[in-house]
Amino acid sequence: MKRAVQPQTGRPPAFAYRQLSTGIFRLRSAQSLLHCDSVPLSRIAERFGTPLYVYSASAVRERLRAFDRAFRNIPHTICYSVKANSNLSILRLLGKMGCGFDVVSGGELERVLRVEKPAAKKVVFSGVGKTSEEMNAALKARILLFNVESESELWMLAECAARLRQRARVALRVNPDVPADTHPYISTGLHEHKFGIPIREARKLYAQASGSKYLQVSGVSVHIGSQITEVEPFGQAIGRVADLVDQLLADGHNIEYVDAGGGLGIDYKGHSSRNLSEYVSAYAGVLLRPLRRLKVHLLLEPGRCIIGPAGALLTRVLYRKTNGKRKFLVVDAAMNDMLRPSLYNAYHQIVPVREPTERSSETVDVVGPICESGDFFARNRQLPIANEGDLLAILDAGAYGMALASNYNSRPRPAELLVEGKSVKLIRRRERIEDLLRSEMT
Repeated sequence: MKRAVQPQTGRPPAFAYRQLSTGIFRLRSAQSLLHCDSVPLSRIAERFGTPLYVYSASAVRERLRAFDRAFRNIPHTICYSVKANSNLSILRLLGKMGCGFDVVSGGELERVLRVEKPAAKKVVFSGVGKTSEEMNAALKARILLFNVESESELWMLAECAARLRQRARVALRVNPDVPADTHPYISTGLHEHKFGIPIREARKLYAQASGSKYLQVSGVSVHIGSQITEVEPFGQAIGRVADLVDQLLADGHNIEYVDAGGGLGIDYKGHSSRNLSEYVSAYAGVLLRPLRRLKVHLLLEPGRCIIGPAGALLTRVLYRKTNGKRKFLVVDAAMNDMLRPSLYNAYHQIVPVREPTERSSETVDVVGPICESGDFFARNRQLPIANEGDLLAILDAGAYGMALASNYNSRPRPAELLVEGKSVKLIRRRERIEDLLRSEMT
């Protein structure tokens, strides 16, 4: 009765077609509707409108547990990457499961503290441009670790810690110069990128840091990029980090933590034959191999891999349009609601909420109402024929969807819902024009 949208083993069955039970005797309709957990998306759209983000709590839990199982043989903390999706309800869900957090701004830190102040003890603060105000807030919250990305940042942190009469636990984010097969905008591990400290210069800076009574050398951090679907580059990077840790231990430093960063990708096209457990286990295998000889606590920063497949963006077809031989579906969602296709030419599967009963399809562009030619979700995509008023679901939209949303063209951002079983919870109300204008002055 329960059929997946596509034969994708990498995605948990958060979004699947099911026949709808109707009437007093719970008769089943002939046509199947796309559900999130046990809730038909058509009913959600009728109640809350579109465009609309919908997340599966069960999928989030399943994916987080897969990481915990894969790394059970080493002391570890999963520090969810808040930038992927920073909704407070999502953070609360993860925090209740014992998750830590990776933040890259003072605003993200405040979100974590708003959910649960004790969670600060499991926060790592990354990012190349931390301000002194952000450092002060993190020091006062007594976070676990600062991932420092430059010599200037290191001494700024020392000054902030001195003023507060605290010791800041630090790890240097080293740049291992390992290439990763991903979009150039989200590759971070080469010497040409703004991130990190060249690994060959790290020992000198660690020696200098250890001379400050307000800095506590505690770890080594690395991150080579995002949406990386092959595990070998992670193994190469951690291998170089492990060699550095050996040298630092010989130099007399107490290295407690290795932060392996995030970046593990998801299969947006659904071509992978690996299930989630196999995929994360392969990732764990390449990380743990060089770390087994070291007595360190491993920090991990997954974001997309946990929340991405747990979310979908619902949108309704406004108009069908033909320009010459080109066919367009104009939908009510736009690049301001989800930027990834316009920014990265990213691929997302798009499926009808009502499962087609016929095999007929057409080649179309799925576009939004924004006054930009770059406002699209798919180009030259073969899709089942959709009519005006039909609902579509843009899958794998849980990460970097709402997080990158804007008010371009003065468009209010969509609502967000969290579904668990048969329960539906509004976790962000839909913005109104008044919300956009409230902070402006004439």
